[in-house]
Amino acid sequence: MKAAAMAIVVCIALSLFAPQAQAAYEPPYSTLRIALFFGSGALPSANLQNVSGRGSGFEFGYFNSDREFVPIGAYVDDTAISMLMDRNMSWYAGEGGGSGEYREGTNGSPVVGCFHAQLEVAYDTFAEAKNAAASYAESYVKYVSGKFMVLVGSYNTREEANAAVSSLGAGGLAVEAGTSNTITVVRTGTDVVLFEFDMGTSTYLAVRPRPSGDEQCETWFKRNRYRGAFQYARRDGALLTVVNYVDVEDYVGGILPYEMNNSWPMEALKAQACCARTYALSSLNRHSAAGADLCTEEHCQVYRGRGSSNARTDQATEETAGMYITYDGELCQTYYASSNGGASESSANVWGQALPYLQGVVDPYEADVAARIPSYNWRITFTQAEITQRLRSRGYDCATIVSMAVSRYTPTGNVLSVALTDANGKVLNFSRRGELITALGVPTQHFTIGNASWEPGGIYANDPASQVDAESQYYAIGGDGEIRAVPAGSMYAVTGAGGADDVVAVAVGGDNSVGSGGSGNGMVNGVFTINGRGRGHNVGMSQWGAFSMAEYHGKSFLEIIQFYYTGVEVG
Repeated sequence: MKAAAMAIVVCIALSLFAPQAQAAYEPPYSTLRIALFFGSGALPSANLQNVSGRGSGFEFGYFNSDREFVPIGAYVDDTAISMLMDRNMSWYAGEGGGSGEYREGTNGSPVVGCFHAQLEVAYDTFAEAKNAAASYAESYVKYVSGKFMVLVGSYNTREEANAAVSSLGAGGLAVEAGTSNTITVVRTGTDVVLFEFDMGTSTYLAVRPRPSGDEQCETWFKRNRYRGAFQYARRDGALLTVVNYVDVEDYVGGILPYEMNNSWPMEALKAQACCARTYALSSLNRHSAAGADLCTEEHCQVYRGRGSSNARTDQATEETAGMYITYDGELCQTYYASSNGGASESSANVWGQALPYLQGVVDPYEADVAARIPSYNWRITFTQAEITQRLRSRGYDCATIVSMAVSRYTPTGNVLSVALTDANGKVLNFSRRGELITALGVPTQHFTIGNASWEPGGIYANDPASQVDAESQYYAIGGDGEIRAVPAGSMYAVTGAGGADDVVAVAVGGDNSVGSGGSGNGMVNGVFTINGRGRGHNVGMSQWGAFSMAEYHGKSFLEIIQFYYTGVEVG
């Protein structure tokens, strides 16, 4: 069907020149910045705890513009610490065995006050300041504007702090309250202040676990285990933005078990590792407002650290370390999704952005595992009243909808556009993923409407005047890049409904879309009915397809990647 027509075009293109090998991609940084909590999710406090045997206390510093940790010589031996806003903060123990937290106010217990007594002498080193602090009870060191100061006590009011200064009977003390940038470090669950940090709005506190042996350090934070260090910034002058600075490979190891099952075939895991690594480096500074590259959710990639990592995900990470997916020497945007319903899709037909390596391909591999894919087959129904109200609630002016039909398919059998007609004859057209989700709420573009089916026309490549003889020889490109004649006999392709049909013919238009066929108003038993397969945006790698290719077809991670991403290099 359309696969044959596309193969002819690609065959001609490939016969003109052979792709040249590209040099391995060299990333600009070996460290990624992952926003753990930011924006509306910023925190009043953040607890850290060494994972037993994988850390012994913490050291303080900051990160420079090259993402390198710059130590300032300050450290604590405590294995459980909390970073707070320098305000009056109360401890609230966790319920049901959960970890506790500090909240602003004085209603909890104990309370960490935001007023302090400060010595007027500034020291050049942490060691000097710590030695001077030893002369006072409840004292600690603050790093401010590149110098180290000695502070004493933490009081809820300025009056309490003034009284304390008088009772100390020592000269050179003054009451001090931190700025909107100051961060206080305390021993978790207590009012014992360990350290303070304030370098204004350009340099932020970084905390790194101190090693306790040969094992790589790991840190508990919000019940997840992380590698790397942490940055704390009061970007809005109040709550804490928390960013994990982590090595690229450690980040990939913290992606794999959350984006793909950690028991899946090794070659599928390795393909996912390459995709995750490449996607991360192609997304640097995506969350620049938080001082980060990526977040931890599906908006970027799901990242939870080491919690579900195992020997398999570690092996997949290690065996692909430093490997990136490129096209013409440039890093690719390696989108991937759970499943595609039988065909991936070109990025131009999903988001309107045409990328040469994100071309749709007919995917026969998901069919082998369709029964295992959660919610793979789906159906959405609307009464006339329901679809009409849905459109009106989204700002569309329409009478009662009386007809719904696919108006254009893509060459791989996905839906490009849908036309809805109201009782007055007004036609509303919805195209590509965003508009189709708005109008119909579909989880993917691989669907049919009502009883209509895709009725192909004659085969041609771009120009309808250039019809292809149905009896002529066809050619296809194999997984090894070789061009071979397709054997005589029946050809098959995945249809819009997800089934395998004999290829008769299909008309591929110059706008890279295919005309629809069939008839009817989109209703089955009195309701508009949409039947589809797959979950996700359909662009790039199908994770379930990768599973099938590795498990049942013996494909390597390179073959998986080069099947789903057209013309790419891996290295």
